[in-house]
Amino acid sequence: MRASPDSLEPRAESFFTKPNAKYPLRSTRILVGRARHQAGSLSSSLRGLGATVIEIPFIEIRKPGSYQPLDEALRNLKTYDWLILTSVNGVQAMWQRMSKLRIQRTSLKHLQIAASGPATKKAIVKHSLKVKMMPEEYVAESVVKCLRDKVNGKRVLLVRAKVARDVIPDELRAAGAQVDVVEAYETVVPEKSRQRLQSLMRNPRRRPHVVTFTSSSTAKNFAELLGAPNAGDLQDVQLASIGPVTGATLRELQLPPTIEAREFTMGGLIRAIVLARYAESST
Repeated sequence: MRASPDSLEPRAESFFTKPNAKYPLRSTRILVGRARHQAGSLSSSLRGLGATVIEIPFIEIRKPGSYQPLDEALRNLKTYDWLILTSVNGVQAMWQRMSKLRIQRTSLKHLQIAASGPATKKAIVKHSLKVKMMPEEYVAESVVKCLRDKVNGKRVLLVRAKVARDVIPDELRAAGAQVDVVEAYETVVPEKSRQRLQSLMRNPRRRPHVVTFTSSSTAKNFAELLGAPNAGDLQDVQLASIGPVTGATLRELQLPPTIEAREFTMGGLIRAIVLARYAESST
């Protein structure tokens, strides 16, 4: 009978403090599917723990079909009360357009700014701006919970990807806000990854022990790139989700996660993987 991660966590904690536990992911192959320009930090952290990291992007970030809606919103920042940013990509895209349009940082000073999580907050603060609100749990539902009582009669600008869940705009409109949703970038399936992924997953000698999923988009695109899996494609492979929303998407795709982070961050995902691998070695 396999022990649960909960029962193993105290022992895993002591395991981390032992001198020989410097590389708890030694001999573990981990597939990182983040966009190529964003994979570095996760891959580096995993390698630092001894993992063999394989990078095949499940997602590609592209410019939106048109910048007109974003540009119009940026030129009219003075009319908004709140700015919501839900990803580092959104922050970067917005800042690039501001630079292109020669819009000064001071144009944002009057805004109450909400970030969906610590990575997004860090990207905002990097531009010398203050973040008014960041939820305790880094999902759209928590953003809504924090803002619902603050936006009645307010104008809200939500900068995000072309395709995203509509929880935030729908719920804030129901709370009395006027919400403008503008597309700053879009995510697409990277076709160049298809053959590499299928070849990897169908080779038992190279197949990863763990596949990481950092968003619902990475989950959906993984399924699209893999195609109809053969019986052995996912044999002995642990699917690791960064949180409940991504986990729910995996389940909808009939790819239930075996690892799910309790803290919905890259650090939380890495910790969950370490605990899961420790659990595997302890049975």
